[in-house]
Amino acid sequence: MAKTQQAVTPVDPVWDRITREAEEAVATQPLMGGLIHACILHHKTLEKALSYRIAAKLCSNEMSMMVLREIVDDAYAESPGLLEAARADLMAINERDPASHRLLQPILYFKGFQAVQAYRVSHWLWDQGQKDLAYFFQMRTSEIFGIDIHPGARIGKGIMIDHAHSIVIGETAVVGDNVSMLHSVTLGGTGKEEQDRHPKIGDGVLIGAGAKVLGNIKVGHCSRIAAGSVVLEEVPPCTTVAGVPARIVGEAGCDQPSVNMDQVVPAGSSAAE
Repeated sequence: MAKTQQAVTPVDPVWDRITREAEEAVATQPLMGGLIHACILHHKTLEKALSYRIAAKLCSNEMSMMVLREIVDDAYAESPGLLEAARADLMAINERDPASHRLLQPILYFKGFQAVQAYRVSHWLWDQGQKDLAYFFQMRTSEIFGIDIHPGARIGKGIMIDHAHSIVIGETAVVGDNVSMLHSVTLGGTGKEEQDRHPKIGDGVLIGAGAKVLGNIKVGHCSRIAAGSVVLEEVPPCTTVAGVPARIVGEAGCDQPSVNMDQVVPAGSSAAE
């Protein structure tokens, strides 16, 4: 008699680690049990937990949590790349942010991670032609997290936005993979142009707090933009720029500025001629 084959649940080390961390958190902080069970332990996969968290954050009297969760579930089902990017974002935060000690933290508490995942769904909706829904996600993300990312922007994976307050990323902006940025960064335009008008950020770039990158200019891979700089011209790869307006002040200082997270411009650096 043939044996009945049982479905085998795929091993997911990332999700297994998150659930272990959640169980430990409940054991040490029982008052957090309701939140942690609702956001993590009641779910069987990372995508289900993320869809719950995004919907819980963005729901309002105008759009119920149930409807939003169905939208996010559809996005994850139709585009597996969204979950791949979310995992890369999680690992980037865990590696680069000294305040992050568990993979559980970004899902529950870090608005930079949560806002980027909401943006990713809005971008999927934008590409599907559901632009009003995409604008709704953008609006609620801005209202809840103080982060305004146009759904038309293109953002790679492995993104860390630390603190994440007052981030603005325009419609035609492109952000590469493994980029790190601090709070109050703007990737904006320079006027009323309606075509391709926003910056193109290469892979591995570090953008310091309060930096403004304006116009359809390229920021080369593995470069650094110092805090408070206003960048109006192209930035070559593997360089550091600083100032208002920003000028080249030296090399990037390492192979992966976005991973190293060294934001200190050496004393005595001067703008290149």
